[in-house]
Amino acid sequence: MVIVIAGAGLGGLALARVLHVNGIDAVVYERETSRDARDQGGMLDIHSGQRALREAGLIDEFQAIARGEGQDMRLLEPDGTLLLQEDTPDDAPLDRPEVDRADLRKLLLDALPEDMVRWGHAFRSADNGLLHFADGGSATYDLLVGADGAQSRVRALLTDARPAHTGHNVVEIGIPDIDRTHPDLAAMVGRGTYWVLGDGISLAAQRNGDGRVRIGIGFYHTAEDWFATSGIPFDDPAAARARLIELLPGWDSRFTALIAACDDTVVPRAITALPPGLTWPSTPGVTLVGDAAHLMPPVGEGANMALLDGALLGLALAAHPDDFPTAVKEYEREMFQRTAAAARMSANMQALLASPDAARKMLAFFRPD
Repeated sequence: MVIVIAGAGLGGLALARVLHVNGIDAVVYERETSRDARDQGGMLDIHSGQRALREAGLIDEFQAIARGEGQDMRLLEPDGTLLLQEDTPDDAPLDRPEVDRADLRKLLLDALPEDMVRWGHAFRSADNGLLHFADGGSATYDLLVGADGAQSRVRALLTDARPAHTGHNVVEIGIPDIDRTHPDLAAMVGRGTYWVLGDGISLAAQRNGDGRVRIGIGFYHTAEDWFATSGIPFDDPAAARARLIELLPGWDSRFTALIAACDDTVVPRAITALPPGLTWPSTPGVTLVGDAAHLMPPVGEGANMALLDGALLGLALAAHPDDFPTAVKEYEREMFQRTAAAARMSANMQALLASPDAARKMLAFFRPD
């Protein structure tokens, strides 16, 4: 019985690792040409996903790379008013530590046999137990697991649902080696997440393990084509930074100084999501994990759900090694319920961030008393 995993993201790799731990063979096909083919993104808040790492036998290794200080948080209003500052004690438990996505992916990759991941294999289609790649190659399978992310091609085998724009567009920028290059800004941002929430606009700065601060400026209630009409010249980084500052009228000069200090990496990201509670009839031979199954707004749940998907599907397959349809039904029943709740929570948080007086509402969320 051949298990094929399309995609070497966190969900696919967690599945591969749990299968490996349980003595079950699988092959991961990944479209990227190598593990270092592209930047893997910023920090992840790993909380419920720690269960997956325990099932994978990697919790100690995870805790060695996790950043407890990444749990620090500062929440401000655009005029500079500090509403909340939480600094994590050095001996605090790692309940919600931050970890670099690249480091977590490396941990999972290093825990697999080298030949388990086949690089440079872009999924094109599948039919009758045969997987077709973009380069004309093919491979057989008894179970195909789509772990191929937001724009999953495997998803089309199960549902017509496609991600829809959420009305949220983000411009990602950043400051490398901030402690050395801008120590004053480094002290302002702190060790974890620095949030400024205005009416329909947010600025989130986050310290990465490599010393870079990644900054996402979010524009809510904006159309899918907003980047084309925003006046941000993405091909001219200096002018793009200047335009971003123009789009924040009345914001405290400390926040615009963060933007002015950024390097020339300016990346537009349109935020999309699948309908919360998406399901499909269980279909022999194929299922989904991670963003392929339940893409949700990026408020801290997606990576955790992907890790859990992979681990719990792996455990279901280990419990029913000769009955993949039963294993998949068992996995999907639990996954649909768990991720629907996470998707609804994420959508509610997205609505809060987009609402008037978002900073005060977020303060009430964190400090309900």
